[in-house]
Amino acid sequence: MGKFELYSIDLKNLAPGVYAYDYTLGNKFFADIDGDQVQKGKVQVHLTLKRTSMMFELDFHTEGVVIVPCDRCLDDMEQPIETDNRLVVKFGKEYAEESDEVLIIPEEEGKLNLAWFLYEFIALAIPMKHVHAPGKCNKAMSAKLRKHRARSTDEEEDDFLDGGEDSQEMERPTDPRWDALKGLIENDNN
Repeated sequence: MGKFELYSIDLKNLAPGVYAYDYTLGNKFFADIDGDQVQKGKVQVHLTLKRTSMMFELDFHTEGVVIVPCDRCLDDMEQPIETDNRLVVKFGKEYAEESDEVLIIPEEEGKLNLAWFLYEFIALAIPMKHVHAPGKCNKAMSAKLRKHRARSTDEEEDDFLDGGEDSQEMERPTDPRWDALKGLIENDNN
């Protein structure tokens, strides 16, 4: 992990007290870490580390923008993120994760590399659904998706369309076989 040495903290040699660290994570960080969710971005991380006699409390504030593919058109889009995370580190005999927030590292090693933790905090802050603002999706891709999209009669057009000039689509003729089946259903309900 030589390329991530900047994110390594020698906990063993810290005296009790409060320490502050600031990191700027750019495209090189995301390319080097080679995660599958984020490849580009610019994120500021402020870390407050508090050492007590028994443990280390790390509080992270992460804020910035990452570049992710739009779920709708697959073009890159900027996704703002802001998150606060906490990590408690204790010394022990061997490396272990007691929970999502509690980590044990070997006392003789005494160093903690934060690179992967920083990446995970960012990846977890990205919403499940990320789409461009209305009208910002790739027009060609949106047109292809509309062309091949199956629609129900109850669906609202606004849920999918970008609000562009194609939003006033003309109704397409339906298959007469489906119309006949719909007639059967309507007759059964009467």
